[in-house]
Amino acid sequence: MSIAQLPVEEGVPVRRVRHQARDAVALMVFSAGASVGVAAGFFLFLALLARQA
Repeated sequence: MSIAQLPVEEGVPVRRVRHQARDAVALMVFSAGASVGVAAGFFLFLALLARQA
């Protein structure tokens, strides 16, 4: 089994694995932050409802 090299156009930088890893980490950090933000907002909303009851 051989690994064929894709043709590289002139002037287009090659994306390396470290770039993909950096993008993956950035996506995970964003996803975690968004999840914590939504959970905190939901918690505050429930706390507000409980206070009014």
